[in-house]
Amino acid sequence: MPTCFIKTINVSSNEASEKVNTDEIMQLALRLAGMKDAPEDSVIYVKGDNIRKILFSIDAGVSELLLAKQHGYDAVIAHHPVGGTAAIDFYKVFQRHVQQMVDAGVPRVKAEMAIRKKLNELEVDAHTRNYAHTIDVAKFLKIPFMNIHTPLDEIGRSIMSKQIMSRLRKDSTVQDVVLALQELPEFKKATTKIKIRLGKPENPAGKVVVSHGAGTNGGYEIAKTYFQHGIGTVVYIHISVGDLEKLKIEEKGNLIITGHIASDSVGINPFIRELEKRKLSVTPIGIIS
Repeated sequence: MPTCFIKTINVSSNEASEKVNTDEIMQLALRLAGMKDAPEDSVIYVKGDNIRKILFSIDAGVSELLLAKQHGYDAVIAHHPVGGTAAIDFYKVFQRHVQQMVDAGVPRVKAEMAIRKKLNELEVDAHTRNYAHTIDVAKFLKIPFMNIHTPLDEIGRSIMSKQIMSRLRKDSTVQDVVLALQELPEFKKATTKIKIRLGKPENPAGKVVVSHGAGTNGGYEIAKTYFQHGIGTVVYIHISVGDLEKLKIEEKGNLIITGHIASDSVGINPFIRELEKRKLSVTPIGIIS
């Protein structure tokens, strides 16, 4: 049986579901993530009220909007940015890596240098995006539509970090970090398995950082900078082959890759559970539940 599947959570007829609007949904996500304002990659494209039935997809496009409209859903929530300012200004959330690095002991000037190249690449690449297409379809269908990215990734980062810290000892190995993460249900069920892409399982883990919740992974430069400033093991949710090969040449530190969809699901599921507590009906698509 596949681990990513469509599952509708129905509301019992004797349980009155709450009605929420798109602003309230966004504010709930921000509260759970400990954030005050919505980051640039999390946007309400089409506002809506009286929402009871939600289609929630990690990636949502025209087909998901049509599916939702045909089956009587009140709103569609995507995880990944779809268009509008969330696509064009996406690069700005990459700057969150700086504070994460500073919190881990990296000097701010070094952290800012580490993000510079990829930040510029993300800003340039944004101009290739067809930022209006899917949003225009949502408007045409008159269906409330939004995406919530960094707040849910921040929830996931916090869960993964706490899970590792609860199991880590002074003599813990890289494999111990992997085993700790594998206890989380999303990683247990995932088709993609957690991989040690740099270093050996028996290596000392040292200080561990989960680098997540800043738009996308930091690639070669950010991992290298962590290793240069006392971090023994970096946890990314994914990495490009090119960046990995550069890190392998230097052979410094340990890099664990947890898998994109499984890691996103770690942060999405607590949010869905909060929506369910409000007696809302949620159908997840592509989420490891």
